This record gives sequence, C-alpha cells and structure tokens, in this order.
Amino acid sequence: MADTLGEFLRARRARIGPEEAGLPAGSRRRVPGLRREEVAQLAGISPEYYLRLEQGRNLNPSDQILAGLAGALRLDEDAVAYLHRLARTASAPRSRRRIRARTEQDAPQALLDSWPDTPAYAQGTGGRVVAANRLAVLLCPFFAVGSDPLRAAFLEPGMRALYPHWDEMTAKAVSGLRAMLDVEDPDPALLETIGELTLASERFAALWARREVRRRDTGHTLLRHPVVGDLELRYEKLLRPRARQLIVVYHADPGSPSADRLRLLADG
Repeated sequence: MADTLGEFLRARRARIGPEEAGLPAGSRRRVPGLRREEVAQLAGISPEYYLRLEQGRNLNPSDQILAGLAGALRLDEDAVAYLHRLARTASAPRSRRRIRARTEQDAPQALLDSWPDTPAYAQGTGGRVVAANRLAVLLCPFFAVGSDPLRAAFLEPGMRALYPHWDEMTAKAVSGLRAMLDVEDPDPALLETIGELTLASERFAALWARREVRRRDTGHTLLRHPVVGDLELRYEKLLRPRARQLIVVYHADPGSPSADRLRLLADG
C-alpha cells in the first residue's frame, strides 16, 4: 500500500483543475484534473518523458525535473519532500535499500511515567503503542500499550465519540501518516493496517486515495471525555530516530478550564 512515484503523480494531477493551473478549462474533459500533456507543459518536460514517469519507466528524475513537477502540481513543502522520497526510493536498487531492524525495545516507559500530569504515549513503526503513562490511558483507552490509535480512529465507535471534530481529526491523521511513512523500508505491520483500513473504512479509503501529505508536529485538538467533559489540548509529536519511535504528548494551557479538568482526571 506504499505509494509509487507514478501513483502519486496521477493522484495529484487529478486534483488540480486547469483554471487553478492557469490553463483554459475547455469543454471536452472526460476526467477531472489536468491532462498528462498539461502537467508536462507546466513542468517544462516532454509529454513522453512525463508518461514514462507515471508508468514507472523512468526511475531517476533530476532535482530540476522534480522541482518542475512540484510547481506544476502546486505541491506544498511537505508534499515536495514526499515527492523527493518517492523518487529516491524508485531509483534505489532493492539490494542497496536499507533494511532496518524493527524493535520495540528501548520503549521510553520510565520517561513517560515521570510525567504524571502530562498524557503521553510512544508508537513504534508499525503504529502500535509501545509505552504509555497512566494519564494517557485515562485520557483515551486506545492509547494503552498494544493498541493501534490509527486503526481505532476509523473502526472504534468509542474513539469517534471522543473526537467531536472526527472528520478533521481523521483527515489530519491520514495526511500525517503519509508524511511520516518510510517509503524506503515501510513496516509490514503498518502496511497491513493500511490495507485493512482501506477495505474496512470508506472514510480511510477516500482520504488515502487523495494522497495528501501534511506533517503536523504540533497542533490543537478537542476531546469530549466521558468523565471530565471537553478538553481543549495542545499536542506535540517528538521523533526518536534511533529507536524509530514517535512520542505523542498532550497538554493544556496553564490556568485554563481544560488544565483543571486534566488535573481532575489525573487525580481520579
């Protein structure tokens, strides 16, 4: 379920209308978005070359060509970085790709436990939680060790009830997943989850097909907790590159009603 360069290009050009690209709309368009020839024109390459890129028959585009494609497809910074990762992966022989050991050792449980007033959990490359403190589990049972928050977001009614802005949350989750996905050496467990969700959730399948890429290391979210009520929280995502883990931390603004409710939850 990991993207190829050609799949990404096809999906993104289908989402750009000719007017958005500064081209005449015309009256005989059978499919949405730009035609291949139009993308090639905007990127400054030949239609034949662009066709080979979409078909996976040219696996080593230059940085200049990638820059042209990024401009033609109106890609933002995160999507441009993803485009370059796909191009590097396509051009690297399989025998030379890095095969990284996947381990759930070195889970930062002691560190998270030292933050009793701050909900925090850590995920491995497969998406499952490998460490979580008590307050994180009180905040959401799907943050417990062994759980998969991404899977729960789409398949568990309790998770949907927790997020009143569920549509926004799931859109962020999927675009963030694609931004973080290791396209060179994806974890088989994560690919299995993506495949399962594509079949089991129409919402996930539609979001995944959009190929949106947006890395969000910090932001705000609203949780409707069944015990303490609404919690307006900030989140931070901290990467542990060597351990290949992601720590997710939630906190409320000091002195806010949400801070008082979070403290009540911790003391309960």
